Amino acid sequence: MSIDRRSFVAGLAVTGAGLALGPSAALSQAPGRIDVHHHFAPPYWLRVTDGISPVTAQIWKKWSPAATLATMDEGGAQKAILSITTPGLNFGDNEQARRLARDANEYAAKMRSDHPGRFGIFGALPFPDVDGCLTEIAYALDTLKCNGIGMFTSYGKWYLGDEIFAPIFDELNRRKAVLFVHPTSPACCANLMAGITDADIEYGTDTTRAIARIVFSGSTLKYPNMRVIWSHAGGTMPFLQWRFMRESRAPERQALVPDGFFGEARKMYYDTAQTATAAPMAALTKIVPLSQILFGSDYPYLTVKENVDGLASCGVFDAQQLAAIDRTNTVALLGA
Repeated sequence: MSIDRRSFVAGLAVTGAGLALGPSAALSQAPGRIDVHHHFAPPYWLRVTDGISPVTAQIWKKWSPAATLATMDEGGAQKAILSITTPGLNFGDNEQARRLARDANEYAAKMRSDHPGRFGIFGALPFPDVDGCLTEIAYALDTLKCNGIGMFTSYGKWYLGDEIFAPIFDELNRRKAVLFVHPTSPACCANLMAGITDADIEYGTDTTRAIARIVFSGSTLKYPNMRVIWSHAGGTMPFLQWRFMRESRAPERQALVPDGFFGEARKMYYDTAQTATAAPMAALTKIVPLSQILFGSDYPYLTVKENVDGLASCGVFDAQQLAAIDRTNTVALLGA
């Protein structure tokens, strides 16, 4: 990427200050960092999920809006876009799932109003209750003015891109909405190995499955106005470049991916949460343009500062590129 002389000199000034103060201090001086991968825990959701996901519940018992603001301030984040994480919202009771989604979205809206300028929202949905999802999309986007909608890579046997999602994707496409996608434990492969959590391996793999399903189902062509953010630098997708290129050449794929798998993958967005190290960041930049990379922390599983430090020290980005990841790219996508 070319950088003009003025930007280069400015970048040297920021970098020089950072050498004296440390990497996180240098980056925290950049105004307006926006964290697109930042979780929250409404009390009602915590009560329901306590027995379903005890490990998650233990992490979340330490959470509070004050703790969220503290990690944001420590890492120089002006704003965090709030989203619900695993184990999700629908545990077989659609009415309960609708209540959980509404409560979560209103709780996030209250955090936003209590702390002006600090929070955005990716609205939660009660999938697989499709009718409930459509109702909540309207409420989240029209009434609460959420920045977009949050969903998971898979729901049991269904992956994003399967036909069951068509009514939801139709609506998001009509609205030109942002869809933030978070991984989950896949039905096929949960708890495969003792001592190795699903988050360690399966989250990245399930993200890749969902990306492949979205692209090879033709969803990126069918829903061109739906703008998708994938978590964790796209999982293992960048490392499977050769295989996806080969699959794109199959005759049955031509109509669905006329520009190839990566022609479609480059249209989507990818956050840096838990991938702010040299290998995944270098791989991602070989697949997508810098404009598609957004800062994410995955708080409370990592702090904002840990992600900031990782991006500063990974050796992949210069100061101008880091500023784009921190804020510019997200403002272009979300308008805030």
